[in-house]
Amino acid sequence: MREILEKLINEEISIEECERLLKADTILEFDEVAKFDKSRSSRTGFPEAVFSPSKDYGDLLLIINNYFTSENPENLIVTKLSSERYEKLADDLDLEGFELDYNKRAQILVIRNREVPKTLGKVGIITAGTSDINIAEEARVIVEEGGCEAITSYDIGVAGIHRLFPQIAHMIKEGVEVLIVCAGMEGALPSVVAGLVDIPVIGVPTSVGYGVGEGGVVALNAMLQSCAPGIAVVNIDNGFGAGVFALTIIKGR
Repeated sequence: MREILEKLINEEISIEECERLLKADTILEFDEVAKFDKSRSSRTGFPEAVFSPSKDYGDLLLIINNYFTSENPENLIVTKLSSERYEKLADDLDLEGFELDYNKRAQILVIRNREVPKTLGKVGIITAGTSDINIAEEARVIVEEGGCEAITSYDIGVAGIHRLFPQIAHMIKEGVEVLIVCAGMEGALPSVVAGLVDIPVIGVPTSVGYGVGEGGVVALNAMLQSCAPGIAVVNIDNGFGAGVFALTIIKGR
């Protein structure tokens, strides 16, 4: 960047060319395997993450190692990472001085060189059942890495709705500004929650279900069709997207 700006000051390049070069400089390219957007954090408020499934293991290892050889790397998040792959990465990565924090339930790895203070605000995360916790945990990690405190309450779905009300009341008293609600099966819980609160609700359909509900499509359609206003819905099993959207809401308040 300094070199480009010096060329501009010395009138060796035009403003337009300077702009193009600066934009190009924000992309890291690793051996023609991956293009890493190193300015995503300053542009969107959340750093780029690596989606692990379907990537060749050697490519995944290359991306992570090369990322941390770049200048001033931020914490790196690797999503949907199986335990087997994590254990292999833990042996093969050469990242002295960096902490590897793996959440087995969420299958998400955070490689960090700094702690993120949780000072932006509070996000509530709810699941209908224990089978939805893996997706909720993915959202929790993202929310906390983005600088928010997460308050969680799991297994409080409509099958025993009496469990829901005290937990919602507690979160509102604690000052949560957004609620992430994860549910599979018929996906009813976000609609119920949205009918009780005056803050944004993010519905996360999970792939928990069988028969007509198998794969989470019924839960997704139910959340999209909700008659309760104030619900946004992300894709099936997309705890990552729900977490980033919650952070976007809080940062934009």
